[in-house]
Amino acid sequence: MKPRLLVDENFPAPSTVILRAAGYEVLSVAESASSTEDPDVLAWAVEQECWIATFDRDYGELIFRRGLAPPSCVLYLRLQRYRPETPGHRLVELLKQHVAIAGNFVVIEDDGVRMRPLVPAK
Repeated sequence: MKPRLLVDENFPAPSTVILRAAGYEVLSVAESASSTEDPDVLAWAVEQECWIATFDRDYGELIFRRGLAPPSCVLYLRLQRYRPETPGHRLVELLKQHVAIAGNFVVIEDDGVRMRPLVPAK
């Protein structure tokens, strides 16, 4: 089963179209709740059981430093220069492996992907 996605307000609209065309259910902050604060977006993702896709590094701060409840996965894109459709294509490729990335804060950079568990191992 494909994960549901919540794309943050800074996520390019052409990439949202690409994700939907690939069969993902995508909620969009820009389309549904523009100007929503990050803690509220985080709570919305948890409530709706969505993974967050964002270019905003504040979600790491909210989860790891402030201890707010995380969603099942955060997809944080740190791409330097890209066309508006590039994030969508990168995520479609990455999400094919979704079982391996669930439960992680995933940092997607130009040259690779890093993951950190959302819940520390005991």
